[in-house]
Amino acid sequence: MTPSMTRSKAQRAGRQAAGHGLFHALSRAGLATHGIIYLLIGWLALQIGLGRGGADADKKGALQTVVDNPGGMVMLWLLVVGFAGMALWRCSEALYGQPVPDGNKPTKRLASLARAVIYTAIFISVLLYALGRGGKSSDEQSKSFTAQAMAEPGGRWLVLAVGLGFLAYGIANIISAVRHEFLEELRTEQMSRRVRTGVKVLGVIGTSARGLVFAGIGVFIAHAAITFDADKAKGLDGTLRELADTPAGPWLLVGVAIGLMLYGAYNFCEARWRKVEAVRS
Repeated sequence: MTPSMTRSKAQRAGRQAAGHGLFHALSRAGLATHGIIYLLIGWLALQIGLGRGGADADKKGALQTVVDNPGGMVMLWLLVVGFAGMALWRCSEALYGQPVPDGNKPTKRLASLARAVIYTAIFISVLLYALGRGGKSSDEQSKSFTAQAMAEPGGRWLVLAVGLGFLAYGIANIISAVRHEFLEELRTEQMSRRVRTGVKVLGVIGTSARGLVFAGIGVFIAHAAITFDADKAKGLDGTLRELADTPAGPWLLVGVAIGLMLYGAYNFCEARWRKVEAVRS
């Protein structure tokens, strides 16, 4: 069998796997997992804004919240499976395209590849957490990366590029929300008018809140690069806490926290109506 025949056979097998109903179910489970994490992060941020809690409002804090409740370890392992589903789904999009207009374009595939890398890293971190390997908070990770990168030649520019990347991604989320572009990824024809309106509201507010937070993370990382001070970098938790120190006071944090919880709810809508089938070409 020639290499080209072997490659063609592997591609067909991959497409069959990506088109299987079980793969679609795993992908939707991943979207639901994403929603659970954002619901918990939003809840923890809300407690901070109301002065009722001190747990980190990030992935680590969300996972610890899961573990601290009855049946927590079982739920934690279900989250591991869910994030594995997210990573595999994004990989399939990178390989075979997205089921949206122009979903087969190289730019779309590259975006899916970047997301696949991110969710693979999240899957590994959650797996290690489930195995008792702990993990750093988002602030610790941000400061550690910034310090290590800036210690290398040209690292300061890399950190600046990462910060600008977060900022651009956050702004892109807000623009997408305002333009209702996320609706292209959903099977809106299966929704009633009332449900579609509700999903649109959740998507606009939730995605905007998420975009604002990511843009804030980018600003702090870029500021760390400009000032050559790794301690200026902040992760998700640190960025959220900074919102309470703005002129709007803790109410801005409360508003963003509610927005993140709404984004989590929107993820459950995605789990129900998201187009997860790979493009067949």
